[in-house]
Amino acid sequence: GELLLCEASTVYKYIQEDGSNRGTYGKLVCTNFKIAFLDDDSTSNDNEPQFKNKIVGENDITLQCVDQIYGVYDEKKKLLTGQLRKYPEKLIIYCKDLRVFNFCLRYTKEEEVKRIVSGIVHHSQTPKLLKRLFLFSYASAAPNNTDGRNQTVMFDTLEDWRDELERTKGSVKYKAVTTNEGYRVSEKLPLYFVVPICVSEESILKYEGRGIPIWCWSCHNGAALLKMSAFPKEQDDSASQMQKAFLDGIYKTISKPPYELLKTDDLSSSLPSLQDIQTAYTRFKQLFLIDNSTDFWATDVKWFSLLESTNWLEIIRRVLRKAIEVAECLERQHTNVLLIEESATDLCCVISSLVQVMMDSYSRTKSGFQSLIQKEWVVGGHGFLDRCNHLHKSDKEEAPVFLLLLNCVWQLVQQYPPAFEFTETYLTVLSDSLYVPIFSTFFFNSQHQKDTNTSGEGFKTQSSPFRFLTVWDWSVQFDPKAQAFLNNPLYAEKPKPDKSQRKTTRFKHQRQLSLPLTQTKSSTKRGFFREETDHLIKNILGKRIGKFINSSDEPSNSFREFYDSWHSKPIDYHGLLLPCIDGPEIKVWAQRYLRWIPEAQLHGGGTIATTAKILDLMEEVQSLQVKMDEERSQAISGDIHSVPLLRNSARLSSLFPFALLQRQSIKPALPTSTWKDLEDEEDLVKRDDEFVDLCGDML
Repeated sequence: GELLLCEASTVYKYIQEDGSNRGTYGKLVCTNFKIAFLDDDSTSNDNEPQFKNKIVGENDITLQCVDQIYGVYDEKKKLLTGQLRKYPEKLIIYCKDLRVFNFCLRYTKEEEVKRIVSGIVHHSQTPKLLKRLFLFSYASAAPNNTDGRNQTVMFDTLEDWRDELERTKGSVKYKAVTTNEGYRVSEKLPLYFVVPICVSEESILKYEGRGIPIWCWSCHNGAALLKMSAFPKEQDDSASQMQKAFLDGIYKTISKPPYELLKTDDLSSSLPSLQDIQTAYTRFKQLFLIDNSTDFWATDVKWFSLLESTNWLEIIRRVLRKAIEVAECLERQHTNVLLIEESATDLCCVISSLVQVMMDSYSRTKSGFQSLIQKEWVVGGHGFLDRCNHLHKSDKEEAPVFLLLLNCVWQLVQQYPPAFEFTETYLTVLSDSLYVPIFSTFFFNSQHQKDTNTSGEGFKTQSSPFRFLTVWDWSVQFDPKAQAFLNNPLYAEKPKPDKSQRKTTRFKHQRQLSLPLTQTKSSTKRGFFREETDHLIKNILGKRIGKFINSSDEPSNSFREFYDSWHSKPIDYHGLLLPCIDGPEIKVWAQRYLRWIPEAQLHGGGTIATTAKILDLMEEVQSLQVKMDEERSQAISGDIHSVPLLRNSARLSSLFPFALLQRQSIKPALPTSTWKDLEDEEDLVKRDDEFVDLCGDML
């Protein structure tokens, strides 16, 4: 379904590795799918990357991935939008995946320059209709021969919801309803969803689904996580009184003290607004859209102050803290939590997903995480089309809400790698897939919008329904070798209990659940853990912790006790996981944000160097076990063969697999004294540690 729209020959593409004007000549083309640079030099297979996307090449930019386009006129940069009177001598394209492309048009024919520049600006920046997306061109022409589901639960049938209720033991108090079949309740709600068993069909229909608690997940102790779309705030008194009475009746169906407790949390008042999130991310991404080496080293001097001023990491910290608060209510207080938001499709999705990743080990498997995204985001009605601004209709609606979730999940993945079946590379390619318009997953605002656009009637005289692909079929983008990078070889799989022990284990679990936890019994234990960890925390974190603790007394103390208590115990990778959120524990997702900046790469360093050594060791252990031909060899993961061999780990970049193998040494022109200071860094660290210890003793 791809059509060539315009092209230009003799275009010079700069290589970004250093400040020189080195580059390569080629052809710049624009299609209804992407902007692509076709290199004149035929590249040899020696430089073929180990991790290659079959859909989008390294010199390809999908139209939805274009962030901003600048033209250079007499060494001055100018943002290009709409109609152009004068055409630039140089074109700079900033991408949403943070790549930066520099094209020189000085040697290109004037007519071709006009066509290619105006074509690129028009097709990537101007508002368009939904059915003009390449998604529909591809879906009408592509053969439907892919697997599609790959064990991912799509939540588009009633059975999927009932199975999820059974899996989480929530079917006693909650029911899957068909009230919205034909979208007669609301176009924003999915066809099927789950509500408390006492909620009637009339109640769901009364306010088009507003004010109805919709079930997300049930904890092992019976407490449930729910979400609700709030009523509009500006209304007349009679309407608001009726709605208040309606809500009181609904709350009584969930809150039945002392057996069933309910805590409501209005996320619009307790978390940053979508506008704040968008502003913070816009500032944050500017730190990584680097044109050249000079710019990189200029910003490097004030890196920490620039990073802090964006407020992006602070937003991640606040979101993770909120998720821990919700987990505490569910796990320790056995209280139902109702998340409230205007539409319940933005921050509700973030918090509910994070809580499930933290509390449910199934959501930390690849298929479980994909099913979670389907349930809470795709079917749950998150407006991907508006929030990603795929149609360029309104910047006001744009906000990186899904990207915020992936950033938060990455914090957990890098803090507890063995707990996740997938890798940070998986999260990175998932974030990139937001801008690949051949998958329907991230290109609709709701299930209703997708269903109404699935019929091909009236579109290019095609009457058959469109065959949309799901992003969860990774074979469309990657071959098996590349897919191996998405799976964590060090994942601690959940051990399957022996049949002889199964009954005993289950019996103990049931007894534990049936005993009520009173405040008096639990407070002693929590106090013990509090005392044990206080001294350690003070030593490690010093006064930084004061900034983290809230000024409000009781909720903060309760939260802190829960947080400290959990962190003082050994980690169960298949149980509750709480992220570390103190001080510098919240980090920048280096692989996603720094992967295109050569200066930020550590050759032969980073986590990939460690992983390469471990994989070699695992391969050796497996080969020995095969030789011994023991029964226990079956216990070793069968995925080891599928893990690519990472030879010469000293040549690998820390941002592998996105950064290629080391080809040349890139060293900025810094004074010799500066390099000497960097080499003496170890001594400085040791002295700094001694200072921290001294401060701890003084405290």
